[in-house]
Amino acid sequence: MLRQVPRTLVAGGSALAVAVGVLVAPLATGAAAAPTYNYAEALQKSMFFYQAQRSGDLPADFPVSWRGDSGLTDGADVGKDLTGGWYDAGDHVKFGFPMAFSATMLAWGAIESPTGYSKAGSLDELKDNLRFVSDYFVKAHTAPNELYVQVGDGEADHKWWGPAEVMTMARPSHKISASCPGSDVAAETAAALASSAIVLKGDDPAYAATLVSHAKQLYTFADTYRGAYSDCVTAASAYYKSWSGYQDELVWGAYWLYKATGDATYLAKAEAEYDKLGTENQSTTRSYKWTIAWDNKQFGTYALLAMETGKQKYVDDANRWLDYWTVGVNGQKVPYSPGGQAVLDSWGALRYAANTSFVALVYSDWMTDATRKARYHDFGVRQINYALGDNPRSSSYVVGFGANPPTAPHHRTAHGSWLDSITTPAQSRHVLYGALVGGPGSPNDAYTDSRQDYVANEVATDYNAGFTSALARLVEEYGGTPLASFPTPEQPDGDQLFVEAMLNQPPSGTFTEVKAMIRNQSAFPARSLKNAKVRYWFTTDGFAASDVTLSANYSECGAQSGKGVSAGGTLGYVELSCVGQDIHPGGQSQHRREIQFRLTGPAGWNPANDPSYTGLTQTALAKASAITLYDGSTLVWGKEPTGTTTDTTPPTTPGTPVATGVTTVGASLSWAASTDAGSGVAGYELYRVQGTTQTLVGTTTAAAYILRDLTPGTAYSYVVKAKDVAGNVSAASAAVTFTTDTTGETEPPTTPGTPVASAVTSTGATLAWAPSTGDPAVSGYDVLRVQGTTTTVVAQTTVPTVTLSGLTPSTAYTYAVRAKNVAGDVSALSAPVTFTTAAPPVDTVAPTVPGTPVASNVATTGATLTWTASTDSGGSGLAGYEVLRVSGTTQTLVASPTTATVALAGLTPATAYSYVVRAKDGAGNVSAVSSPVTFTTLPVTSTPSCTVVYSTNSWNVGFTGSVKITNTGTTPLTWTLGFAFPSGQQVTQGWSATWSQTGTTVTATGLSWNATLQPGQSTDIGFNGSHPGTNTNPASFTVNGEVCG
Repeated sequence: MLRQVPRTLVAGGSALAVAVGVLVAPLATGAAAAPTYNYAEALQKSMFFYQAQRSGDLPADFPVSWRGDSGLTDGADVGKDLTGGWYDAGDHVKFGFPMAFSATMLAWGAIESPTGYSKAGSLDELKDNLRFVSDYFVKAHTAPNELYVQVGDGEADHKWWGPAEVMTMARPSHKISASCPGSDVAAETAAALASSAIVLKGDDPAYAATLVSHAKQLYTFADTYRGAYSDCVTAASAYYKSWSGYQDELVWGAYWLYKATGDATYLAKAEAEYDKLGTENQSTTRSYKWTIAWDNKQFGTYALLAMETGKQKYVDDANRWLDYWTVGVNGQKVPYSPGGQAVLDSWGALRYAANTSFVALVYSDWMTDATRKARYHDFGVRQINYALGDNPRSSSYVVGFGANPPTAPHHRTAHGSWLDSITTPAQSRHVLYGALVGGPGSPNDAYTDSRQDYVANEVATDYNAGFTSALARLVEEYGGTPLASFPTPEQPDGDQLFVEAMLNQPPSGTFTEVKAMIRNQSAFPARSLKNAKVRYWFTTDGFAASDVTLSANYSECGAQSGKGVSAGGTLGYVELSCVGQDIHPGGQSQHRREIQFRLTGPAGWNPANDPSYTGLTQTALAKASAITLYDGSTLVWGKEPTGTTTDTTPPTTPGTPVATGVTTVGASLSWAASTDAGSGVAGYELYRVQGTTQTLVGTTTAAAYILRDLTPGTAYSYVVKAKDVAGNVSAASAAVTFTTDTTGETEPPTTPGTPVASAVTSTGATLAWAPSTGDPAVSGYDVLRVQGTTTTVVAQTTVPTVTLSGLTPSTAYTYAVRAKNVAGDVSALSAPVTFTTAAPPVDTVAPTVPGTPVASNVATTGATLTWTASTDSGGSGLAGYEVLRVSGTTQTLVASPTTATVALAGLTPATAYSYVVRAKDGAGNVSAVSSPVTFTTLPVTSTPSCTVVYSTNSWNVGFTGSVKITNTGTTPLTWTLGFAFPSGQQVTQGWSATWSQTGTTVTATGLSWNATLQPGQSTDIGFNGSHPGTNTNPASFTVNGEVCG
């Protein structure tokens, strides 16, 4: 083995290859042939997949045309803004742990292969995806030792099959804190922010610095308060349990902070924590029979530290791991299918192979061992090619790419059901371009494209993470051609909102009786109809419209009554209201509302010439375009008899743009405004013209646009299109062409006025100043704190005012302001303003008395107390509680928790205890004590030498079972688990054990690596199962034939 030399990739983030296009090492010139697949197209589409996974407020020009705003109240349950981020998979839960891993892997790929992204025309999309998810992580990091790690409830979410835009289930927010630690997810989020900062630093140094600041705090939090997050955030344990613990993330997070900061103490920390990483069962050999994935990053750290330091122990660990995936170690190897797929595990097998492939490709670039270099490189190429179509089925496993790709991914929003049904409609309504499905789950190359098979057709952000980075690496080596017009907006597959109607009975001379059904089958994007109104139009055959009365004998929208309204001439209508109803594509009842109504008029009324009567029969419900549907005042279905229809006419073409204020890096464009006689002009789209290609660069509601970040001495051409409220787009304007300056002779803005401080409190203030002027235009202001000769930017704003917060009471502060223009010129600093924050308010009010404690989990030596929390109105806030043991007239302090619960330990068996609680605020005021709680600890009894913890996550007629077996004895335990299903359940697939079922009896036997448990050691195993609609837990469990506690 030749000893490799260490590399110095982007230490401190100061030489990011993304920004300058420099490769960090020569690419392997392996045995792989020229590419059969368009890696650039696959990479381009993978970026689309991450866009399709977005939650929150989406822009009007969002490239995924069938996605809309969703999750806009996320965090409201805890008073936080937790909007944004990525939905995890085909569901709508935001799981922070795999989300952060996905972001880190994407950033790593961009750092390694920036040229790949550039060649694929996807570098901007990559950066935008990373910034979007980083914004969410920053929001979720609400305090130095507080991070929200999940939004949504997996069980409730998985019980519903509908689009994200119309969710109605509760979405609880879950956090980690000093008292509920999660070193794994905190350190992983630190890694995500640090690695993303490296990628984004060249474009926005200030933003990158913000990410690094949060990353540092999160890593300190992870290191100081240690624990696995899923032990405390139990809502995550059935979905993303931290099986490997947090040691791997402590190494991983420290490494990425070292790369982002250049601070060698982080590298030293990574190396120190490395020695505590997991090993193979009953050995000192580092684990190598798994791979890098959302839970365990230690395999990635083998390669990263080997490449960073060149130390042999890291090289040996990396080689052993990748050998296990390629040629085998000690006669053992990852199973391979006849077609060449490496199958580590059944659920999402392709993502494990893709993750390993990415690291293998990167590591092979660094290696000097020619044999392994070629082996690892060719392994990576082979596994990615398998996913793209080089397999016995000659089929792609990437949605919307290649030959015979999957068309039915397990994805609710892409499916577009309006009936809460995984089978209706039969075909997915949208193409989830770029999503890598799980693929064949056994080493036999067998696969069925079924939406109901969540093992083979699941998609997830972590599935695509390593896969995307591997694609970037292959584009860098082999090239490829991105699609010129991707993505093309999808068109609705039919009527989205409509009314069906029929006659309930033949019309008489005085009335017409109609059954109407409002339906919402929207999916382009899905939307809720909360202000629905329906109009039935009639002709006033010689009588007044008000002579017609409306009544309803059945209405799912509440009581309906009223009189006809004249629409002019001989035309009238009655209006039925469903305002306040949430008609959304979320189920059989949810997507529709039925109203059976009667119109009663004067004698001699002839309904046959009523416009809305046209086409109605007594046979069956049918779409009735003459019965119009409105969302508020906007017509969304049908044609009014006056001739009003849904607006299909585009606005007039905008005037030719005029370029002014041209500088080296910017210009201002303006044009004559368009007009629109229908729904009205909504805004404009500006396109850069390069040959026959038009690329959207921005949108605006005004007939003007400021261009920034242009290249000096370069010719640019632009056209403008107008868009109306109904979505119609005009023809493009004539083009304007101009050339940016080369000399850079621009004038800085004028100096801003002296700031004026107002609304000064103990912790904040508002500053305002006279705005600057200049040509080029002013783009914003930097607000700087002045401390002696040092100035520090503390805020940036585009308007001449800023609100400061987080200040220290009774402290003098000095601030000044400077202006910036679109060319990057900076004004002189304004005169400073100095003010002193107010003194903090004096709090003399004690908190309210805590509720009477309740004892639970009473055992021989411990118990848990909980109580109703106190409140504090004095201003200093509740600081915590004091728990006191009561013995006669004596009260002894035993604990000081910060939350309304405490775990008592060290108690004596079979002994009575009494406790009271009092609250304490930040000013030191103490409440009266609560009423006491009294309980008696349990006596000592003999206990089994093992425990079994069983939990399930159920949906429809399926479920996942998780089992944790712990050896509570004093000698090693080689185990076989047994239990009986009481409700006809069946095990369909299992992991981490050999599973079998005979009748109702289930048996699980340990594998080589977990069959024997040392005293105190545990193992987690699991399975997927089916149930007939009832999923009752087994009554008891046995280990080796004996009942286990």
